[in-house]
Amino acid sequence: MKVECIEFSETGQFAPIFNDFVEQKEVLKTFYHRFPLIENFKDQIKEKAGHPVNREVLVQSLKNQYQSIPNLSEKFVSKIESLQSVKTFTVTTGHQLNIFSGPLYFHFKIITVINACRSLKKAYPDYNFVPVYWMASEDHDLEEIKTVQVEGKKYKWPTTQTGAVGKMKTEGLGKLADQIEKVNGLFHQAYNKAGNLAEAVRYYVHELYGKEGLVVLDGDDSGLKKYLIPAIKEDVVNNTANSLVEKQSAKLEESGYKSQTFPREINFFYLQDGIRCRIVKAESGYKVLDTDIQFSEKEILDEIDSNPQNFSPNVILRPLYQEIILPNLAYTGGPAEVAYWMQLKLVFKHFDVPFPILLPRNFGMIIPNKIQHKIKKLKLSNVQLFKEKEKLKKTIIKKISAQKLNLNEERQQLLQLMEEIQQYAEDIDLSLAEMASAETQKIRNAIDKIEKKMLAAEKRKHSDKMRQIDEITDYLFPGSGLQERKENFLPFYKSDPAFIDKLLKSFDPFNLKFHILRWDG
Repeated sequence: MKVECIEFSETGQFAPIFNDFVEQKEVLKTFYHRFPLIENFKDQIKEKAGHPVNREVLVQSLKNQYQSIPNLSEKFVSKIESLQSVKTFTVTTGHQLNIFSGPLYFHFKIITVINACRSLKKAYPDYNFVPVYWMASEDHDLEEIKTVQVEGKKYKWPTTQTGAVGKMKTEGLGKLADQIEKVNGLFHQAYNKAGNLAEAVRYYVHELYGKEGLVVLDGDDSGLKKYLIPAIKEDVVNNTANSLVEKQSAKLEESGYKSQTFPREINFFYLQDGIRCRIVKAESGYKVLDTDIQFSEKEILDEIDSNPQNFSPNVILRPLYQEIILPNLAYTGGPAEVAYWMQLKLVFKHFDVPFPILLPRNFGMIIPNKIQHKIKKLKLSNVQLFKEKEKLKKTIIKKISAQKLNLNEERQQLLQLMEEIQQYAEDIDLSLAEMASAETQKIRNAIDKIEKKMLAAEKRKHSDKMRQIDEITDYLFPGSGLQERKENFLPFYKSDPAFIDKLLKSFDPFNLKFHILRWDG
């Protein structure tokens, strides 16, 4: 693929807090730890090494989780086992368990951590780096993951299951795979072989990226959850995270930025088969919303000690859990994730856990040959591709038209004349000034109307080019959103088996710009 990059700020697609983070604006520097530069990982490695994790338990949990994957290669098993060494660190990304992997940017996240580990190995050859995908298996928002868009068509998983999505059975997904893949492909195998959605996701992610050394971790693990026990107790009893995040969020808002996420008094759900419901304080102690489950303070503390796997952190404390159990150096996420992590720095300081480097994921737009030809004909720049459709059409028409399409000079002359008339009228009678002002507005409206009709007539004369703009923008911005946030990877992957390899070679994880990928498909 041919790759060109533009600044995020040039796209008009990103919030000020993200643009300012990437541009290293001084106002945000107190909200994160180290900026994602290769040279900053030296101190991050040193700091994380001083806060050891239980590597033996981590490795054993991963081996247990991978038992559902048959015939693991020795090379991959050795990648997991390398995590026992104090010389091995991770770079992590996380994502929901969207069906059929969801939008393209899921893959961009994974490719970012894979390539980041490769770059870090070159820079720090004495250490090993393992890319990790943290499955958000405990999330319970089925509506967010049950739909996928493939070549503009939406497919929906017809299930009414409740609770954590990772534990949901895959019934019905095999039939969807028949419609989407047409053949007995990757997702047929994943959904027909797996016992639940988490196993299915681990299967297809391993098939796609296992050879690149990517390790899939499910935090819904009793062996790992026990290391979260102190944080669970403090949150349930003292509500520490709530006050710390509110304090940090207030500072962000004082600096001119909006909060991305909001803490609760208690930031844990109670997790059992079929339910993931909020824990709240009650008169008698604690209760689990939408259930009959209640605890006294002693009972809930005993439950935390005995069954920590029944406590599921929300977005506020899931990052802390991740950093407690992983030898992690950096977290890779999108704009919203980078923003909400900046609300959490005080939480990490309180629990004496190193705050990871925030490494934005790669962002990209894939332009196939058929669209490239249209862009070339219209001589559009990369930045122009991000213009709103009607504004782009107006720009192109003005560029190619031989006719005068604006009446700026004439408008100015007429309005100046009307100002003089209005002054004459006002000198005669003040009431006439109001009438003159109203007539001036009518003239202004009439000129605008004539100008719009001139532009519309010229558009009709160049209808072929207008149609090409429609085709370009509809392809690159389906539903008026970024392609990477709407479209699935399967159309590209099915027509080009080397597609993922090409993405791996095209993206640079430390080039914090928007990547334009001209694909030969």
